[in-house]
Amino acid sequence: MSQELERVYTIPLGKVKLSQSQHRAVRAINMIREFARHHMKVETIKIDEELARYIWSKGVRNPPRKIKVRMSKTDEGYILVSLFADDVETSATPEKETKKVEDKVDSTQEESPAKEV
Repeated sequence: MSQELERVYTIPLGKVKLSQSQHRAVRAINMIREFARHHMKVETIKIDEELARYIWSKGVRNPPRKIKVRMSKTDEGYILVSLFADDVETSATPEKETKKVEDKVDSTQEESPAKEV
């Protein structure tokens, strides 16, 4: 009888800027581990590869100031920390906007040659 525990947190990483520039991304990873340990009350923390790549994406000197993560407890007893992705909002909004822009571009292209002739 295992209980899947899953929570979403926004972790502030502003104190990363206090460390030396060559160690900021490493400190950000350690701060995420500490945050997970404190809030989920479990010693073993594993960070998802996608989350690690996101932190290191702008280099060791410029990790993000805050990050939204999903922490879930697995059957083996450790906490898996992964990047939170809100699939519903991100996929619905851009499609509508791009369709409107394309319609406007098509209508202006059709009207322009008729007016010039």
